[in-house]
Amino acid sequence: MRTTSRTGPAAAGERTPLALPGGSQYVSGSPLRTVVMGAVGSLMLLAGSLGVGWLASVSPLRQEPLIIAMRYTTTGVIASILLVAVGGMLLVREWLRLGQKLNRWGPGSGRWVLAAIAAWTAPMLVAVPLFSRDVYSYIGQGRVMESGLNPYEHGVSTIDNFFQLGADQMWSESPPPYGPLFLWIEQFVVAVTGADPDAAVLLFRALCVLAVLACMWLIPRLARLHGINPARALWLSVANPLFLTNFVVAVHNDAIMIALALAGTYVAAAHRTWKGGVAGTVLVTLSVAIKPITLVLLPFIGLLWAGRRASWPRRFVIWALTLALSVALLGLMGLVNGFGFGWVAAMSTPGSVWIWYAPVGFLGSLAASFAATIGADSGQWRDTVHTFFQALAVPVILWLMFRGRDEKLVRRLAWAFATIVLLSPMIQAWYVVWLIPLFAVTGIRSDWQVDILFFLTAFFMVYAVSDQIDVFPYLDLDLSSGRLIASVVALSYGVYLWFIDPATRRLFRGRYSPPPAQAVI
Repeated sequence: MRTTSRTGPAAAGERTPLALPGGSQYVSGSPLRTVVMGAVGSLMLLAGSLGVGWLASVSPLRQEPLIIAMRYTTTGVIASILLVAVGGMLLVREWLRLGQKLNRWGPGSGRWVLAAIAAWTAPMLVAVPLFSRDVYSYIGQGRVMESGLNPYEHGVSTIDNFFQLGADQMWSESPPPYGPLFLWIEQFVVAVTGADPDAAVLLFRALCVLAVLACMWLIPRLARLHGINPARALWLSVANPLFLTNFVVAVHNDAIMIALALAGTYVAAAHRTWKGGVAGTVLVTLSVAIKPITLVLLPFIGLLWAGRRASWPRRFVIWALTLALSVALLGLMGLVNGFGFGWVAAMSTPGSVWIWYAPVGFLGSLAASFAATIGADSGQWRDTVHTFFQALAVPVILWLMFRGRDEKLVRRLAWAFATIVLLSPMIQAWYVVWLIPLFAVTGIRSDWQVDILFFLTAFFMVYAVSDQIDVFPYLDLDLSSGRLIASVVALSYGVYLWFIDPATRRLFRGRYSPPPAQAVI
């Protein structure tokens, strides 16, 4: 892709770094301390997970003396909550500091980013799942598959002992919003581990770690295609605490989905021939077979396949070939497992809920409140608002497909993906993680753009540590009190980072040192 390289602070809209008399100590120094302190934060998450992480009722770990002390005493639970809240926010701080210390992104910076990822990930490998219990639903769905039932028709509650294996009762009757490939992965894990919850969690986590390693290989290469510093792109994405906690600690299958999507995008962008187009389409279709949301990438894979300055007839032909190949591959999977396209109806499962901080979710809530004041059906008003904005994503994506320069195809792909997320009534932390790599490899400027990423990282970390904790119900401390403690501690740490910390507060006041050269994308 054509890029224009400029030197100096004005490149790509970078801010001119301001002089910091007496403050240079905060934007320089060895990154070693930062890597070590981030590892301390990760160790705190590991320790805290023993007390408030998601652990199956039948897990023999519950009989370990340390687990008993951390999980079944009020003192232990409070200590665990504090460890998770402070550890999570400490990771955010050290991630910010790493970028600050490597702000020139010269030779050797990539090694520090890799060292940070390794050091911060290591304790997470053996942590009890935090921030989500979806991995236990994966086990339940794998048991449904092993029993020869159709998981799109039979929820995990149809299998004996499902609740004791850790699955959330909220989704016990819901069809999984996953494609056929992930159903096979779930069945494989259950078959290998015998549905032992602890072993299954570790195997699912190992698969997620492999996906993270794939992302670490793909992101620098995609960044180079766009003239973006690969070490900085890796720091913005994989080293980001949201990426590591959601894909490693929380064991979300989104790690596999994104790795396949990035692989397909890279192959199609690097090899703009029919071979690259076919391979890219197959890889993205496999991503769709994990979670169908990545269907939105396929039209842009088709544009990459069509080539630069392709005529409109050629683009439509390639779009038809891309669609046909993808549908044929998904149809073959459905034929093999006997479930057909049952996952299409299941796609509505996540969209049936909303959350207050999602813009569309908030607007739907306002509409419902207004409807209640005039005696109208509040649920219907809320659903109408949600449906309107979700439908609005279609013309936006079509506009991105038909308008824009060829050099910005991957950026347009990123915005199409972001449109699906932003116009949804439910935005989870891992939805944001889907987008970070695609924007990082096409350029996140050191101005308001990186400020937004900083804010989102801190916000979702605060929300995660205060929302997804498992508090034993027969203690003096109840779940609401535990969440309040976690939210106050994490939010206070976030305010400290933004306004008080002499090092990190400078990140939010225009005091950046840009790389010596930056691509204009």
